Amino acid sequence: MSTTTYEGWKNYETWNVALWVNNEYPLYLSASIFMKVYNGASPYREWVKIAGLQEKQTPDGCNYLSNKLAYSELNEMMRCLNT
Repeated sequence: MSTTTYEGWKNYETWNVALWVNNEYPLYLSASIFMKVYNGASPYREWVKIAGLQEKQTPDGCNYLSNKLAYSELNEMMRCLNT
């Protein structure tokens, strides 16, 4: 039986992006500050745009915006930064 997740995330790309946001202090700080004032439904996409990351990739080559990402999981990650 094969697993359909990657380290608890939907896929490698989602895990990789979440890993960099949570472990690269400038990204983490930016996302945390953003979440102190954000009240919308799609915090991850909005933060990526405000942070200027929409055309960028993680150092591992995963796009910060991609149709491969599980945005619902990344939105939940962002909400947890504000707790």
